[in-house]
Amino acid sequence: MAKNYDLVLLGGGTGGYVAAIRASQLGLKTAIVEKDALGGTCLHKGCIPTKALLRSAEVYDEIKKSSSFGIDVSEVALRFEKIQERKQAIVEKLHHGIQQLMKKGKIDVYNGLGRMLGPSIFSPLPGAISVEFADGRENEILISKNVILATGSRPRSLKGLDLDGKQVMTSDEALQMQECPASILIVGGGVIGVEWASMLADFGAQVTIVEYSNRIIPTEDKTLSITLARSLKKRGIKIVTSAKVLAESLKKTDEEVTISAEIGGQLETFTAEKMLVSVGRIPNTEDIGLANTSIETDHGYIKTNAFGQTKESHIYAIGDVIGGLQLAHVASHEGIKAVEHLAGLPVEPLHSELVVPRCIYTHPEIASIGLTEAQAKEQHVVKVGKVPFGAIGKALVYGDSEGFAKIVADKTTNDLLGIHIYGPHATDLIGEAAVAKLLDATPWELSEAIHPHPTLSEVIGEAALAADGRAIHI
Repeated sequence: MAKNYDLVLLGGGTGGYVAAIRASQLGLKTAIVEKDALGGTCLHKGCIPTKALLRSAEVYDEIKKSSSFGIDVSEVALRFEKIQERKQAIVEKLHHGIQQLMKKGKIDVYNGLGRMLGPSIFSPLPGAISVEFADGRENEILISKNVILATGSRPRSLKGLDLDGKQVMTSDEALQMQECPASILIVGGGVIGVEWASMLADFGAQVTIVEYSNRIIPTEDKTLSITLARSLKKRGIKIVTSAKVLAESLKKTDEEVTISAEIGGQLETFTAEKMLVSVGRIPNTEDIGLANTSIETDHGYIKTNAFGQTKESHIYAIGDVIGGLQLAHVASHEGIKAVEHLAGLPVEPLHSELVVPRCIYTHPEIASIGLTEAQAKEQHVVKVGKVPFGAIGKALVYGDSEGFAKIVADKTTNDLLGIHIYGPHATDLIGEAAVAKLLDATPWELSEAIHPHPTLSEVIGEAALAADGRAIHI
């Protein structure tokens, strides 16, 4: 028998379950179809587990450096199995919390593979969902006034590269490692690649990054890229850029992995115990029934308008499947916007990517919002304020004064164009910058806000002063 809903979400990741909760708040009868576990990639294979491991790596590194704080530790032991247990406990606690939120919101959850049907006896419009269960139960048909596609993405591989999940892995499999490898080759120096490099180096692995572009984190501000590369190299991480990895050159033995890359017309070979492939992600749009609708795609990504609507006006799409910045907080924001739009509420269009914070959880951390300095200079006459964390008392107290905050603004209009932070707790500090960017603040307004002393947040106030040539502590 078919079941009727106001909204069915295909995918219960961060975007999907947040959208479902908002729909429930608005009184919509709502269901989620999820083939794996609620929380999706972010909770089970991405944001949360990787940051749990990164935190353990950070603590381990801090303990080894504790003598600089006047604390002598005679023996430090790394117990990787305990690190994994802690990571998994955090994931399970949050997963349980999401399950409780579904019950609280009276949201029905179908654990199965969902596919959209075309017009049929169930509905004159495409978009009814057929749910296929792994245990062989008869399919359920869900008929809904509206559908939101939130099926996420998965790691991309290189053509011809044999991923075995043990020696040659993506980040999905790397999260399950039961011991830290002695050495690892990371193919790809984007966000995921540098985070894993930072983490594994802190755990004691010999790390090599091989990046196709001419610098790591190539989409971020060049100053951030250069500074991060310098920091990683100081920690013993080898970074090779402008390198084209030849997937067909892969060779494996029981003890090591070898692969070659073309660098400046020369061939160089790299060998390590394991290899992590981190070359981006691709949308999960296969086998969800798109062919049964008039929904359009572009390179696999679903095309939507500014409210998340597809060409089928009652079917929306959010998160990684529509491209753009593939970030959990973006998917959640898009989900809420889509629900409010389909519910008939007055809704502002989805915000520009220029007001979305971007975070990289290396050590030190990196966080940005808006244009890079190079992008800003292509469009505006700019002024720049840059202040090192070394000028901030709390950073010295904290024992981590590496890095800086940089503000880029339009010299004529004084509008904020970009804010870039490299240093301790950068991913927390960027929240202030996000509010400032959303409210179209100016450096003067940021400098007028009273930043408590001593705090790391003073670096933003100082950078704002520096943009106007009024810095106090440099």
